[in-house]
Amino acid sequence: MKQQKYKKSGNRGLFDEQDTYQKLSAIGNPLEMTSKVVDFEMFREVLENYMLNQNKKNNAGANPYDVVMMFKILILQRYYGLGDTQIEYQILDRLSFKMFLGLESGDKVPDEKTVWAFRENLTNNGLVEKIFTQFTKYLESKGLIMNEGKMVDASFTIAPRQRNTREENKMVREGKGDELWNDNLNKKRHKDIDARWTKKNNETFYGYKNHAKVDSKSKFIDKYEVTDASVHDSQPLDDLLEENDKGQDFYADSAYTGDVQEKVISKYKMENKVHEKGYRNKPLTEEQKANNREKSKTRARVEHVFGFMEQSMNGLMVRSVGIVRATGVIGLMNLTYNLFRYEQVVRLNILHIYD
Repeated sequence: MKQQKYKKSGNRGLFDEQDTYQKLSAIGNPLEMTSKVVDFEMFREVLENYMLNQNKKNNAGANPYDVVMMFKILILQRYYGLGDTQIEYQILDRLSFKMFLGLESGDKVPDEKTVWAFRENLTNNGLVEKIFTQFTKYLESKGLIMNEGKMVDASFTIAPRQRNTREENKMVREGKGDELWNDNLNKKRHKDIDARWTKKNNETFYGYKNHAKVDSKSKFIDKYEVTDASVHDSQPLDDLLEENDKGQDFYADSAYTGDVQEKVISKYKMENKVHEKGYRNKPLTEEQKANNREKSKTRARVEHVFGFMEQSMNGLMVRSVGIVRATGVIGLMNLTYNLFRYEQVVRLNILHIYD
């Protein structure tokens, strides 16, 4: 059976690309919508001040790529869950990516090594945290960090599993991982000695945790901490809370119960709205269950944040090695979520009606 051939509608016209983009826009292009409300130029100064590879000692070689465009490539990676090889291909292939980056057909596109090097520079200079804080302050200036309550939760971020011997894994757990593979430095560069295994609800995870404090009203992340996956959810609580949280309601699930956690919440003078926990021979009373259900109406909103990352951003995972890189990637995830959440808030005009 011969495969049917479809007739082409005609030769490519001068305005075909523009027509295609208009169709994408009419359907709903999230990149276009985000570009309309987020002025990425706000990040230029901090990027140019700290990106050491931009300070060339001479004029030899090709000119560096624009730092804002490179930063937007990292946002594309996090939103679509793409690796360095994939992002280069997709920029070449997809019109919406080119438009988001301000590129035209025929413009030179950064290769995977350039993207990797830019992200390394960003991470090693602590710029992800700086830019995240900068955008959080921007949200505060717009009145979008409402400070009428905070939600705290943690989510696993999966890392590539390591194929180690039992003895090697034992040394990694004991904090002696740096002593391994010194006779094969190329192999060592691909070994993650910071990620850890853990089990939750009979599921096993390997990697890191993204501990996030979220504004309960607007659902913007206003602070985060990154740890390996074995760290208990509540352990970084003291690092997440701040003086600005004073007097606000504090929402979290029952993982944040206990004397230590209560002291931290009290230290910041917050109203404790943590879910109460039942124990063997001391189950929750009907009143406590009712209180938990009422708290859940607010606390469950934090799950919308991680749900967006898991579904719309194609999963919570890192392809890098080590906690320094993982912290950079997870910080970019949190920033990307905030950027697209901001677009949603502006687009739906829900400044006072947060869903």
